[in-house]
Amino acid sequence: MNEQFELPGMPARLYPCTPTRLTTWRACPRRYRFTYLDRPPPPKGPPWAHNSVGAAVHSALADWWQLAPARRRDPALPERLVRRRWLTEGFRDELQAVRAADRAVHWVRDYLATQAPDDVPAGVERTVSARTASLVLSGRADRIDARLRVSPDGAGDRAELVIVDYKTGRWVPDEADAAASLALATYAVAAERTLRRPCVRVELHHLPTNSVAAHEHTPASLATAVAEAEALAAGASSADEAHARGRDGDDVFPPSPGDQCSWCDFRRHCPEGRSAAPDRDPWSGLASLCMITNGPRPRPGPG
Repeated sequence: MNEQFELPGMPARLYPCTPTRLTTWRACPRRYRFTYLDRPPPPKGPPWAHNSVGAAVHSALADWWQLAPARRRDPALPERLVRRRWLTEGFRDELQAVRAADRAVHWVRDYLATQAPDDVPAGVERTVSARTASLVLSGRADRIDARLRVSPDGAGDRAELVIVDYKTGRWVPDEADAAASLALATYAVAAERTLRRPCVRVELHHLPTNSVAAHEHTPASLATAVAEAEALAAGASSADEAHARGRDGDDVFPPSPGDQCSWCDFRRHCPEGRSAAPDRDPWSGLASLCMITNGPRPRPGPG
């Protein structure tokens, strides 16, 4: 990374980042270095089947909402969209991939049956951004809805934005997950500033159970999320600079071993992670083959 020198009186350089970059730093600095700083990055492990499922479902839903005019959204279309976007990486064999595709078609078809077919979202795979005192935060939301908030007396109805994030893993999110998500909160802030409409509601739409976990933010909770993002960005920025100066040891990028290390793409390069959690087969995170649960935290796998 090129160092930038600031002259006296110049404004401080804003740190550009995404919520994913910040949460990766928070979860494990070593994984952060492998992902964002080392060039070339260390080789990853084999692809995960649950990532293939998630990518195909997300792409199929984006295709659905981007169709114009909306009358082209016929009942047979969800299956065609999923199968057109289907990926086969990470599955045990062809039969497992076929069964997973059939299950994904079922998820998408049942989910879209609950959605108004003529709805037109305010954004689909939309990149939104916001500047704070110390960073430029940007991210791509799965979907941004424009909905009418109806006041009890009907006098204060107003159009508001809602952040929608799709989930396809075996973990069933609840309201606490929606409330705690730094990504969803920062998307809400960025969407309001980008699209210039109020945005306080965030939703996690879990396709395997066709359920919605929602949370209504307040100005205070959104301000807390921005402050958290700024604090994480300060640590990540300092680590970036240390890496540029040739420091890449555990004093700057320590591992954070735990159960989550089973799912890390870089576990082969991390002795602490291999000791902390067992190896997983590439297909072991499939929601269609594992028990769907919202059991005790920490979550049992990807979700």
